[in-house]
Amino acid sequence: MARLAGVSHQTVSCVLNEHPNVRPLTRERVLAAIRELAYRPNAAARTLVTRRTHTLGVITADTMLYGPTSMLYGFERAAHDAYFVSVASLPALDRRSMLDAVDRFLGQGIEGIIVIATVDTAVAALAHVPSEVPLVAVGCGTRASVTSVAIDNAAGAAAATRHLLGLGHQTVYHVAGPLSCLDAKERVDGWQQALREAGAAEPAVLAGDWSASSGYELGGELAAEPRLTAVFCGNDTMALGVIRALAERGLRVPGDVSLVGFDDVPEAGFYLPPLTTVRQDFGVLGRQALSTLVDRMSDAIPAGLRVRVAPELIVRSSAADPG
Repeated sequence: MARLAGVSHQTVSCVLNEHPNVRPLTRERVLAAIRELAYRPNAAARTLVTRRTHTLGVITADTMLYGPTSMLYGFERAAHDAYFVSVASLPALDRRSMLDAVDRFLGQGIEGIIVIATVDTAVAALAHVPSEVPLVAVGCGTRASVTSVAIDNAAGAAAATRHLLGLGHQTVYHVAGPLSCLDAKERVDGWQQALREAGAAEPAVLAGDWSASSGYELGGELAAEPRLTAVFCGNDTMALGVIRALAERGLRVPGDVSLVGFDDVPEAGFYLPPLTTVRQDFGVLGRQALSTLVDRMSDAIPAGLRVRVAPELIVRSSAADPG
């Protein structure tokens, strides 16, 4: 390559490592030679020289739920240009499994670790990871005592609830996710906060498991409630089940019952009716998680920093005034 470009091997190395002190014409000759020879850097050789693997690890539960999989995708996209990403998908995020996964990653020369810690057992397990390990948790709510990046679930839930109250509904019922899930707990908190601030009655929480089938089952219970005019669902998938359960019992959305979800899944705008929901921007979450992890890797920030990502209320036609 150096011979083809008419430069020294040292100059080629400077171009490959993006050294600023290379003249533009020289850089272009080297890049042209790289393209002509279809050169690919030898990652193993570079690791031996730099002592860096440019590899990050992600520990996550073995799940296809929309939130965790979107967090993983958002982080992978953010890291794509600068890092390789290795994923450990575990059947359980308990202490033993978590520590084993961390040890395996450290043995592979992983430079930093993201943990998608959506349940309380995962956050508890993180307390046993040595503090010197560069690690950032996501999906763990905003109050976990570890370095974390999280959607502000409480703010999003409060916005959804205030939207329904602002339309004139006297109170808002809530179909929550599993209460072992930290995001679900914070959405309950936001819903309760908005009701209390408005002086509205606080119905009992109905907890599902994030699935449409659980939303359908709980929607059947709600349909029997004579005071029901508005529902906030902890995710869009449960909202889909609620819509069907209400329709089967002769209740129209939003004519009889207004509904707001959480997530803004790609299909939310095609529900019947199109779903008003709270959007989580997983692209922003991934970029912020990467930035925070890089800062931890360089000791630019202390352990325990908590970063919040603001959600956005997306208004469509599933919520209206109670008539």
